[in-house]
Amino acid sequence: MTYTLIDYQVTDAIATVTFNRPDKRNAMSDDMRTEFIDVLERVTADKDIRAMVLTGAGKGFCAGGDISGMQKRMNAPAGEVGFNGWHRQQRVHHVQALLHTMPKPVIAAVNGAASGLGADTAMACDFVIASEWASFTWSYVLRGIIPDGGGMYFLPRRVGLPKAKGLIFTGRQVKVDEALALGIVDRKTSAETLVADAQAWARELSSASSTALALTKTILNQSFELSSHAVFAQGSQAQGICYTSSEHRASVEAFLAKTASKE
Repeated sequence: MTYTLIDYQVTDAIATVTFNRPDKRNAMSDDMRTEFIDVLERVTADKDIRAMVLTGAGKGFCAGGDISGMQKRMNAPAGEVGFNGWHRQQRVHHVQALLHTMPKPVIAAVNGAASGLGADTAMACDFVIASEWASFTWSYVLRGIIPDGGGMYFLPRRVGLPKAKGLIFTGRQVKVDEALALGIVDRKTSAETLVADAQAWARELSSASSTALALTKTILNQSFELSSHAVFAQGSQAQGICYTSSEHRASVEAFLAKTASKE
């Protein structure tokens, strides 16, 4: 696929994906979503890519859903609105699931406003680093709708249920320092070094065994919903896979060789 609304680069095994509609503050159109799905599937499938950084071009990270798409939805025949909305939701949730379950570290580098779906998209990533110009708004209620990009799942896990309710019920803007204090943001850095800092962090996070990282992330993503017995059971299966991995074998052989040289 040729990308026009997404910029995609890979350097030193780190994929950098950039929303590229700066004139629209990177609002998510249907065409942009199609490109984003393709990129996420591509990054997931490429074993040479060890981590991903997601950011936005221009002054915004992502302004949420595209207004023209909302207008088109409202202008559809009354009998088609419900099904069209359901179909759109399937695509939205597919994107967020691809992002959340990607078997490698994903960092959102938030350069400006992340509103509505944009805020949810940042939360679907494993980590969030933000510049001094970043802000977050769960503005759905101001449009008479509910968070549909996973915000009702991801946000409470970052800030706690009462704070998540307050942010979603009011739709108020959260600037970067408050976002850092609440746990919405993990790290703050300058706008000039944001992407470079995110890429460096991605390299640090992905330097260990890709097999162990993928399996660990898969289990951790479910750990709030699973019982301890289920986590132990999944962990046992994952560890069995790790025992057979080339990374584990190489690590043990290197350790044994180092030990033998000291004897």
